[in-house]
Amino acid sequence: MAVARFTDQNFNEEVLKSESPVLVDFYADWCGPCRLVSPIVDELATTYEGKIKVGKVDVDANSKVAADYGVMSIPTVILYQKGKEVTRQVGFGGKDAYTQMLDKLAK
Repeated sequence: MAVARFTDQNFNEEVLKSESPVLVDFYADWCGPCRLVSPIVDELATTYEGKIKVGKVDVDANSKVAADYGVMSIPTVILYQKGKEVTRQVGFGGKDAYTQMLDKLAK
């Protein structure tokens, strides 16, 4: 499954109103650690397809949503369920950290 692209315009509908849990990777193209997270997020989108929606927010292009959710440094990966933040990982956490986040909610 392709990784979703969330924006200031669609974040409310795609993330907060989602029936399934949503993992959101807040990143920027110029961020070195973000480039380490990207292939992991791509893999997680496939692994958890049908259970958890996985997507990314480019903080340079979508600064409002990043500010609204207190993203002060990147990469920040936040897991949402029913419109609420469940947990977040600030900085590169590695595949195991992200998998542990998702396994708590994957059904």
